[in-house]
Amino acid sequence: MNEFSLYKTMPEDRRLKLIAANLAEYESQSGELCWISEPQVLQAEEDRIRCLAAISHAVEMAFHQTKPRLGPLSPGCVICGEGGWSCLFINGKCNCRCFYCPTAQDEISVPTTNRIPFDKPLDYADYVHYFDFRGVSISGGEPLLTLDRTLKYLKAVRRRMGDDLHLWMYTNGTLLTREIVRQLKDEGLNEIRFDISAKDYSLERLQMAVGHIPVVTVEIPAIPEDMETVSNLLSVLHNTGVNHLNLHQLRLTPHNAENLTGRNYTFLHGDKVTVLESELMVLKLMEIAIAWGVKLPINYCSYVYKHRFQGAAARKRNACFIRKDYETITENGFIRTMAMVGDASVMQQKAGQLAAQGVDSRRWSLTGNKTCLYFHEQLWPLIDFSGGDLQLGYAEAVLSPCVSYHHAFKEVRVNPAKKIVIERRTHAGNLRLNREQRMAFEKGVICREPEAGRGESLIHMPFFPFEFIPAGLQPYF
Repeated sequence: MNEFSLYKTMPEDRRLKLIAANLAEYESQSGELCWISEPQVLQAEEDRIRCLAAISHAVEMAFHQTKPRLGPLSPGCVICGEGGWSCLFINGKCNCRCFYCPTAQDEISVPTTNRIPFDKPLDYADYVHYFDFRGVSISGGEPLLTLDRTLKYLKAVRRRMGDDLHLWMYTNGTLLTREIVRQLKDEGLNEIRFDISAKDYSLERLQMAVGHIPVVTVEIPAIPEDMETVSNLLSVLHNTGVNHLNLHQLRLTPHNAENLTGRNYTFLHGDKVTVLESELMVLKLMEIAIAWGVKLPINYCSYVYKHRFQGAAARKRNACFIRKDYETITENGFIRTMAMVGDASVMQQKAGQLAAQGVDSRRWSLTGNKTCLYFHEQLWPLIDFSGGDLQLGYAEAVLSPCVSYHHAFKEVRVNPAKKIVIERRTHAGNLRLNREQRMAFEKGVICREPEAGRGESLIHMPFFPFEFIPAGLQPYF
């Protein structure tokens, strides 16, 4: 199995489920989309493997091989990958109309993050402090359309968190002036990221920030037809003083579907629909940069990286507030409940043995009907499964602005005036493992034996998607 492709190892039922979900989302439009064919899959994988082999000596496959990077990441990208980032959408309106934009961007709206509205800067600053974020970005829309609001939120966060917080902003740059750069600098902005593709790849406004904002990053979608333009800009960007180039994979949404359909793209199935040529463009661009000796650091922000790592980070952050003492937070951010289930008399005997050994009672719990003994993974060596089966349950902790009463929840107050709800949503309530699955779980999850790792045998286990962040770039199908 090639390390860069999961196509051959993704469970068939998972693959078919994703395809069905994508076709359902786009309904009548799906027939107009050029979905990748089996022959194209083979050719595309061959192209990707060739590119990755050609750049392997210079490129690091970071974050479980989901983020190829040539040179160092920006400080903000490091914080994002490590799970310490909050993105505030300061508004929902933009003055540009880029064909690839995933949403309408036509309402000023209330500043929002993780579906939680923050109409007061101090409330958001307290939220950042409460959840101990190490980095905050201001996005939109276009943050400079609401400059006063943007400056107020920057000031509130900087005052609340001090100098250790990394603070950055996304902009298309079209409204930037030297006076605005001064104001952003005064409020402690550490990094500014320009989408220069929104305005014909012009560097005029970007140059205003160089030498004033500590880190200047160009962050653009990888638009296949702009390959020549971007490659010719690589050395120019570096010579201009740009510190980093971030390239995103194009993603299909119901809002931009009509625009993307007319551009002769090949569409890939997955958790969301993405553009094949966009990914291949980035890898070829890195190959060109290496061949030309370009010194500009280049980072590929693939969709699978964002979906896997940003999703896991949010789950982990929220799970800390709602998990029980005998539960574990997995690598993928899910709350794992582990139990031995069986006859009541047998389970009661097992619980008695734990108590007799002086095991901390917070690490295990026997249900009222005595048929289920919950226990923390650290107690695994003490558990004898004779007379019982291993049962796993997985839940996700999700932020909500209010109580839905559909799930267990906990209210947290970031300050006396602002509360947030954390809901516990069950994904798999009672996965009962057979002996073979239990042994695989012990080797791959409890003991983390290297030979078990993330191999093909574990990928097909029912617990795999909840336990692990999958490795590798997007499977092509």
